[in-house]
Amino acid sequence: MMQVIRVDSEDRNLEMGSSRPHALVMPFPAQGHVTPFVKIANLLAQRSIKITFLNTEAIQQRITTASPENCNNQDHIDLVTMPDGLGPPENARTSFGELVDSFAQTAPKYLEELILKINGSEGEKITWLIVDENMGWAVKVAKKLGIRQAVLWPCSAALRTLFVHIPQLIETGVIDAHGTPKEQKLVQISPTMPAINTDHFGWNCIGDLKEQQTVFHYMYSNHQIVKDADWLLCNSFDELEPTEFLLNPYVLPVGPLLSDSHPNGLAGNLWKEDSTCLEWLDQQPASSVIYVAFGSVAMFDERQFHELALGLELSNRPFLWVVRPDFVEGQVAYPDEGFQARVAARGRMVGWAPQQKVLAHPSIACFISHCGWNSTIEGLSSGVPFLCWPYFADQFLNQSYISDIWKIGLYLNADNEGIISRGEIINKIEELLTDKKVRDRVLRLKKMAKESASEGGSSMKNLNAFIDAMLQT
Repeated sequence: MMQVIRVDSEDRNLEMGSSRPHALVMPFPAQGHVTPFVKIANLLAQRSIKITFLNTEAIQQRITTASPENCNNQDHIDLVTMPDGLGPPENARTSFGELVDSFAQTAPKYLEELILKINGSEGEKITWLIVDENMGWAVKVAKKLGIRQAVLWPCSAALRTLFVHIPQLIETGVIDAHGTPKEQKLVQISPTMPAINTDHFGWNCIGDLKEQQTVFHYMYSNHQIVKDADWLLCNSFDELEPTEFLLNPYVLPVGPLLSDSHPNGLAGNLWKEDSTCLEWLDQQPASSVIYVAFGSVAMFDERQFHELALGLELSNRPFLWVVRPDFVEGQVAYPDEGFQARVAARGRMVGWAPQQKVLAHPSIACFISHCGWNSTIEGLSSGVPFLCWPYFADQFLNQSYISDIWKIGLYLNADNEGIISRGEIINKIEELLTDKKVRDRVLRLKKMAKESASEGGSSMKNLNAFIDAMLQT
């Protein structure tokens, strides 16, 4: 059942019982979704808005385990949990389709009970729900209870545009009623939008056909439900995706949602960070280090893992490589017994890194990335060019924008056996790092990102308008 964990602070800026907004913040239970919700929760808490942050029991257990012992959480935040319907937190959760199906069936009841419990107590009543657009059913619960709703889309505006146009894709015969493309081809949703490969439709990059169809119907139904939410927000910025936001006229860009302004805020990592890598980066020359990280889900087989390891070694460049304990199918094993000794002078492997701080470090030269949206927007906000290695979901679409539209990175191409070879890795690193135009373009995007999130910038104006609306209710 529900567990309430109080986050206390000795310094209260507002007395309990005073009138202020109280938002229940609810991300979809996955690292890539929790991250931007933690960031917006910390930002709102800094504005003296009361936050109750809702995770599943499984996600919160991992966050608690990964958080440092001296973690100083942000004022005005309570943590609450609820089950996801898949049993105890220690159970494996490897199927995205099973998760969305189970969560949609079991969570609405718990969410309603939680809100009624909080609002039936003597504390501050929940007045807003800030929820992941991938959980449209929560909007229904909020409407039923008379609570205002803000929906945050944690991915790109381009991906959202794709979902918005599903009816047209079905009507024109691009996909069938279950989301399966009838043929592989490039599709242009709008004359002002770049063509999208049907192979890169996000729901078709997850699991087998049955799981793809489950995810398609779940995601599409959510987008239909949230149309009438009070506010629609997106973790992107207008200057990055101007055409895509024109096709989403009711969606306000409030990104990039970055955490550097919330050093003591609520934590949201599912893996324990190894911050010693920052000290190691301090010892490296400027713009010299290859940063390699594939998010919280991607897994490699042993052969591909070895090719990557040898590619990094043979590049003869310093590298920082995030190797999660579950990164390899089976046990993590380097190419040979001498590998770690050979790269010790210029290579560092960690289980998880404070990514935003790493990307902002002056020693970073490029980012070998899975192209998840958080990594994409953090990388370009730090002015770091990409080598793209997508794994699933929206990452292939993000790759096409990075490489083909914004031109701030390069593809890594697999051979006939589906392996990205050490030679391909070495060659693309050299090509990327010797292309001054790529660096210039990503630095321009960095400047745009900073300006959009600064006072007077496009995203900050939207965020301030949203906060003003919260304060008036």
